[in-house]
Amino acid sequence: MEDHLVQATLKPWQAWVLSILVALMPLSFSIDLRLKAVPTGLLFLIGLALLVGSASTRRSFRAAWLPVAAALLMTGFVIVNVLVHQLGWRPLDRPGHILLFLATAACFSLPLRMRLVWAGFSLTAIALGAAGFVQYHVLGIDRAYGLNGGASASIELATILLGLSAVALVQFLVPASRRWEKVLHVVAMAFGMYGALLTQSRGPLLAFAPIFVLLVLLHARRTGRWRSSLLLAGAVCVVAGGATFGMRHEMVSRFEAIAPEVTSFDHRHDATGAVRERLEMWRTAGRAFMAHPVAGIGIGQFAAYTHQEIVAGRSNPIIGRYNQPHNEYLEAAASGGIPGLLVLLGVFLVPLWYFSRHVLDPDGDIATPASIGVAVIGLYMLCALTDSVFYRMMTQSFYFFLVLGLALRIGALSRPDEG
Repeated sequence: MEDHLVQATLKPWQAWVLSILVALMPLSFSIDLRLKAVPTGLLFLIGLALLVGSASTRRSFRAAWLPVAAALLMTGFVIVNVLVHQLGWRPLDRPGHILLFLATAACFSLPLRMRLVWAGFSLTAIALGAAGFVQYHVLGIDRAYGLNGGASASIELATILLGLSAVALVQFLVPASRRWEKVLHVVAMAFGMYGALLTQSRGPLLAFAPIFVLLVLLHARRTGRWRSSLLLAGAVCVVAGGATFGMRHEMVSRFEAIAPEVTSFDHRHDATGAVRERLEMWRTAGRAFMAHPVAGIGIGQFAAYTHQEIVAGRSNPIIGRYNQPHNEYLEAAASGGIPGLLVLLGVFLVPLWYFSRHVLDPDGDIATPASIGVAVIGLYMLCALTDSVFYRMMTQSFYFFLVLGLALRIGALSRPDEG
């Protein structure tokens, strides 16, 4: 699987160590321990060294220049927005992290042991899913939230778990996967999806459904195995439905509450409830965009703008406790105006187009990371409708690490004339 890559000056033990560091990254995003900085720091330094000293790595960056350019565009836009609105240094966390993962992406241009990387991702899904299981079934926590971010991190945990479940699904469907790998990945899917269900986060769960179907259909299209693919999709739907209805009906009740909250929403008198509060936040964010369509109100300024609107009587006080509008598109439009929204769309659509060109590649080593890239971006684009997916570093880090890394891997694997 790794033979496509030029073997540079990487000894076998170095390839194993580097692969282990890459495999640990999703776990490092999902735990609240200082030790988690070690894999990121090491990969960052290695990536910088590769950028300076490896011509093949630089060729990989040139081949994947579109996703790289989209990431750099967001980096530059945030910096300009912060300077224009004189917001200080704190909002520069986002561009700093994007640049960090641009550097770590260079490691994907090396001959990694990808079986080990995917196995590490699946083990992370199992660990996080098990943590959610303990929180919900043993500790009695209503909504599992994982090991990072506290009780407010349920949505972020669900997004990470479902992203890892998508990776596990792709690996399970790979014809060349060994039996033990298929077992590991299907277990990871089960833990990841059930752990996400225990968060009771409706947005990510609803977003994952079409992504799951898309991955199964892509597999069927590439391999011609339509019958087995449809049987798999049906089996997972039956199991997922049974698990949902078996959760003492909490999840069912949350889904059933969506329509009544939407129809009864009154921004002056009845804005209480997760759905109604989102509708009120979206009204406020939309008003911010209409009032500041060019420069926006500034990165991270939604809470301050909301408080002004509450004082003026234009927004319901119930949303005064929120720092972001729970919609990445409205967040981008409100904070950065039309340019901010266009930059966000570029961060999603440009790499999506890049990956979509390769999902049906006859070379499985290219089609596999491309399918994962499409799945992760699609999941985030749908989750962004009901949450600010780049507001927390956990979900932002997972996105840029994986999307940029996989883009570089495809760039390294692709023939020179495909760059």
